[in-house]
Amino acid sequence: MRRDGTDPNNVQMEDVLCDFCRRSWTEETPFIEGHHGSCVCGPCLTAAYRHVILGGADDRVPAYRCTMCLEEREDRCYRSPTHQEAFLCERCIKLASGALVRDKESGWSRPTA
Repeated sequence: MRRDGTDPNNVQMEDVLCDFCRRSWTEETPFIEGHHGSCVCGPCLTAAYRHVILGGADDRVPAYRCTMCLEEREDRCYRSPTHQEAFLCERCIKLASGALVRDKESGWSRPTA
């Protein structure tokens, strides 16, 4: 997601926003990009991982579409508590967490219990 008014020819880091909390991307906050500019920040990915992977929760609604992969999914998902239109499917939670773990510069690690 991008901040309203972002110049598409001159996108700055602070113009990129997390679809789940609207936090700006910074050097200190790891981000993962999905399809068509969708993004999830490290703190929201941590919340999603704890909620779905560790906690077994499921915020599914019929025919939900994952904000990151843009697919209609049937697997479990995380729904943003503040932006109810934003869903993160279990598959994307696992893929994004794997990517951030491999990126040693991100400083992100999978949450544990």
